[in-house]
Amino acid sequence: MTPDFSRVPDNRPVRAVLVGCGGMSAAWLKVAATMDGLEVVGLVDLHGEAAQARQAEFGLLHAQTGTDLDAMLAATRPDVVFDCTVPEAHHATALTAFARGVGVLGEKPLADTLERAQEMVQAGQDAGVYHAVVQNRRYDPNIRRVRQFVESGRLGDLTALHADFFIGAHFGGFRDAMQHVLLLDMAIHTFDAARLICGQDPVRVHCHEWNPAGSWYAHGANAVAVFEMTGGVVFTYRGSWCAEGFPTTWESEWRVIGTQGTVRWDGGDHPRAALVTGTGGFHSTFEELELPAAAPDARTGGHEGLIRDAVRALRTGNAPETIASDNIKSLAMVLAAIRSAETGQAVDVTW
Repeated sequence: MTPDFSRVPDNRPVRAVLVGCGGMSAAWLKVAATMDGLEVVGLVDLHGEAAQARQAEFGLLHAQTGTDLDAMLAATRPDVVFDCTVPEAHHATALTAFARGVGVLGEKPLADTLERAQEMVQAGQDAGVYHAVVQNRRYDPNIRRVRQFVESGRLGDLTALHADFFIGAHFGGFRDAMQHVLLLDMAIHTFDAARLICGQDPVRVHCHEWNPAGSWYAHGANAVAVFEMTGGVVFTYRGSWCAEGFPTTWESEWRVIGTQGTVRWDGGDHPRAALVTGTGGFHSTFEELELPAAAPDARTGGHEGLIRDAVRALRTGNAPETIASDNIKSLAMVLAAIRSAETGQAVDVTW
């Protein structure tokens, strides 16, 4: 059954409390500052001075600041929490909000473990509130062009997706010491993109992970994974956080293969297709074309698009595309790939 969220009337703005005033919060607050019908009424951080700094930076003079989310929710009675905390805090943040009957739009990943994600999804459903995840790369206009073309049927029956992600990223800081740094920190974007493009869910994965010579990371900077999907599509992923030279885009490089042709997308602005026009020779003949522009009503705009969708959903009651009960499948892909890498065996993807 499609959930129907509590609705915010048109005669007042959607009221939001943002929790976690670190670096990522700036992207959210920049969007909020330009969006009609949205009001940030509170800023929360474990370090009160961080919340006060964001309040001053964005001129949020009427927003309250504090260090206790539950107290802030009681004081401001918002419609939604914008969760910009670290993944380990997503579970506690969401459950605190749900207990107050407040919805949540949170940064990826949904949670740091599958068990916590499952508990969050159930708690949000029990509370009957909005609960969605920011998968901002879904809101790229070019991935919408790819998805739209696949949906058109012009590729025939989809058979395989192949994604390459190779970037030598010298972050410094916490990532240098992370376990499973590529899979845990970045791969969810590509895995979620694969689900969007093919419209299928993960079934099983075999993943090999390693830390190559010359890596400046402590663990797992490289990975190769093969996923079986529900409709018979095979999705392969090759990735590296420490590949020096010829970097891919952050959106990865893609081949999407069907029975009637292939789409190639380098993650940039010019996805192209080669469609079969004739058969019978050693090679078929093909027509090459650039993919049509995204439809005017396509979900685009990165963080801005997702926040706009949240405001719309809170007014209309319609479910967002990145609703937590669906996005948990992308998190499950990451965690199953890690289990496979640790055991050396193919494992089922469950959520």
